[in-house]
Amino acid sequence: MATKTFDKDTILDLTVNMVPLAIILFFVVAFTFVNPFGFESLTSGLQYTLLIAPFVLLAALTYLSGKAIAGSEKEGTVYAPGRATVPGAKPLHEEESEGAAELEESPADDAVEAADETA
Repeated sequence: MATKTFDKDTILDLTVNMVPLAIILFFVVAFTFVNPFGFESLTSGLQYTLLIAPFVLLAALTYLSGKAIAGSEKEGTVYAPGRATVPGAKPLHEEESEGAAELEESPADDAVEAADETA
């Protein structure tokens, strides 16, 4: 089963960059179809350059930061939000593995072990 590069949390982190991308795209489309200032090669070229260049650069930055966020979540230590700098905070993957270990040792197992010791 293939893993997704951009999971739900990564997309949520990148929403900060997607909003300006949508705004820039809106203005490119609006100026293309409505054309309120008329068309002159120098001014329109400059206008589109000032819209399209930041769009391309922000899109590249968004993609690269998404790859970095996804990579750091897979390789690095992940803490719960707001707990990374708290002294004594445990990483999430350790808490999950401890929770799984606690689930494996159920009270019924303890009762069976106690019965075996008395017999």
